[in-house]
Amino acid sequence: MDGGRDHRNTTAAGPAAAAPATAGQVRTGAQHLLDALHACGVDTIFGYPGGAIMPVYDALVDSPLKHILVRHEQGAALAADGYARASGRVGVCMATSGPGATNLLTGLANAYLDSVPLLAITGQVPTSLMGTDAFQEVDVFGMSLPVVKHSYIVRRAEDVHAVVCEAIAIATSGRPGPVLIDLPKDVANARAVARAVRDVAIRLSTPSEARVAEAHALLARAKKPLLYVGGGVGIAGAERELREFARMTGIPAVSTLKGLGACDPDETHYLGMLGMHGNPAANFAVQECDLLVVIGARFDDRATGRLASFAPEARVIHLDADAAELGKLRACDVGLVGDLRELLPRLVHPVAIRPWQRRCRVLKQQHAWRYDAPGEGIYAPALLRQLSEAGGNRLIVASDVGQHQMWVAQHWRVPYTAAHLSSGGLGTMGFGLPAAIGAQLARPGASVVCVSGDGSIMMNIQELATLKRYNIPVKILLLDNSSLGMVRQWQELFFERRYSEVDLSDNPDFAELARAFGIPAFAIDRRDQVEGAIQRLLREPGPLFCHVRIDARENVWPLVPPGKSNGEMMGCAA
Repeated sequence: MDGGRDHRNTTAAGPAAAAPATAGQVRTGAQHLLDALHACGVDTIFGYPGGAIMPVYDALVDSPLKHILVRHEQGAALAADGYARASGRVGVCMATSGPGATNLLTGLANAYLDSVPLLAITGQVPTSLMGTDAFQEVDVFGMSLPVVKHSYIVRRAEDVHAVVCEAIAIATSGRPGPVLIDLPKDVANARAVARAVRDVAIRLSTPSEARVAEAHALLARAKKPLLYVGGGVGIAGAERELREFARMTGIPAVSTLKGLGACDPDETHYLGMLGMHGNPAANFAVQECDLLVVIGARFDDRATGRLASFAPEARVIHLDADAAELGKLRACDVGLVGDLRELLPRLVHPVAIRPWQRRCRVLKQQHAWRYDAPGEGIYAPALLRQLSEAGGNRLIVASDVGQHQMWVAQHWRVPYTAAHLSSGGLGTMGFGLPAAIGAQLARPGASVVCVSGDGSIMMNIQELATLKRYNIPVKILLLDNSSLGMVRQWQELFFERRYSEVDLSDNPDFAELARAFGIPAFAIDRRDQVEGAIQRLLREPGPLFCHVRIDARENVWPLVPPGKSNGEMMGCAA
C-alpha cells in the first residue's frame, strides 16, 4: 500500500473506523471494497465500468449498494460532488483505468478546491504490468497528488477494507476533500481475510482562553466590525451557531460565494455576497469596517479584489478549521483554529455599534437589487429571484459556471448552505447537471433545479440520459444568450470588443434536444411567460427542461475590474 502526501492540515475528528462486516471471511479484494463502503454508511456510487474495474462491477451484482450509471466519468465525479454537498456525507465515484481515471481528475480538482468530501475508486492494470505502459495504464496516483488530500495504491487484498475506511475518514474529517484509491485488477480478484482497521480520526485543537480573550478585546474596541463568512461554516455544520452569534452581537455580515446560506438571508444586518460580482452594500461595508471577523473564509481573490486594499482599516480575527489558512494571504491579529461550532459561542462578546448598524442599513437600502428592467424580454435576475422565492426552503439550486452562476449568487434566495451548489474554486463548466443529479439522489424529498447556460450545458449534456434512465426529477433552467456570456462580457469591457470564439448562435434547439433524450421540455422568451414556467417547474413530478432565451447583450453588474479594489465597482454608483 502506497500513501500520498496529506496536502491539507486536517484537524477535526473523523467518523469512527468501520470494522470489517465480514470479519474472518475470505473475500475478494473487490468484495472487501464494497463491504467496506457499505459498513461506512455509503449507499450510492456513481460510475462507469471498464476492463480494469470489472471485478468490482461483478461484485456489485451481489451488493446492496446502489450504482448510478453516468454517461461520462467526469459526470460521475461531479455527481458524487453534488451528492456530498447536499448531504454532508462522502460522495463516491468509480471508473476504470486509463481514460476512465483521467476523466475523474477534473472532478477531483473541483472537490479539492471547494473542500468537498469525495472518494474516487479507479481500476488499475495488474501489478505485474504496472510500469510497462500496458493498455489503459496511467499513473493516476501521481497525477492526482496535487488535487487530493491523500492517494492510495492497494497492493494486497487484505488491505482493501481498511484502506477504504481510512480513506473515508480522511475525506470527511477536518477540512474535507477528495481521496483516491487505485485498485489493481489482480488485487481486486485476489482472495484474503481483511486486516483490522486503524483509527485515523483527526482531532481538533482548542484555542486557549487567553487567545479568545484577545479576540474579545478587539471586539470590545471595534466601532465598525463586520463578519466575513465563508464556506467553512457550512462544511462545519455551524450555521446555527453563526446565526446565533450574529443575532446576539448584531454585527453586520457579508458572505462569499460558498458562504451563501450560512447567514439568514432575511436578517436585517446581512448585506449579501461580497467580491467581484458582490452586492455593492457588502463591498462598501468591507472597505469601511475597522474589524473583520473572518469565519471559515480564505481571502480568495474573487472575494477580495486587490488584496492590498481589501478592508484597509480593519484588524482581523480569523476562525478556521485549517491552520494553514491563517495568515496565508492576509495577516491576522488573532487566529483561532478549531471547530466553528465550538469557537463561535466562545467568541460572543458585547459590542456597541449602533451607528455602524445604521450605516449598513442605509447601504443595504441604497444598493438593494432592482428587478424593474425595461422591455418585454425575460430579465434573468428577476426570473431567478421569483423562482427561488416560489420554491421556498425545499428548493436546492445547482448552478453551472458563467454569467448565470453570478446571477444565481446575487439574486437567488439561499436559506441554508446546502441549498446552493456552485463550483467556486475551480469554476467548472458542466458542473451543474451532474451535481444536481447527485443532490437529488442524496435528498429525494427536495426539489432540485439545475441553472445552466448554453455554454455550460453542452459540457455534460450526455447526463440527460442519466436523468431519463433513473427518472430523476431534476428541473433544468437553461439561460440561453447564444454566447459564452462571461467571456463575451470581458472581451467587451477589457479587450476593446474584439470578440473571439464566443458566438454560439448555432446552438441546437435545446428543448427539442431534451425531448430527444425523452425528457419533457418547453421554451420561453417573453416576460409574460415567466409565471407559468415557474409553476410548471415546481409542479412537474419528473425531470423537466425549460429553455429560456435571453438578451445576448445582458451583462452581470456590478463588476470589480481586475487589479482594482472592491470599492471600485463598474456598473454601480458609490
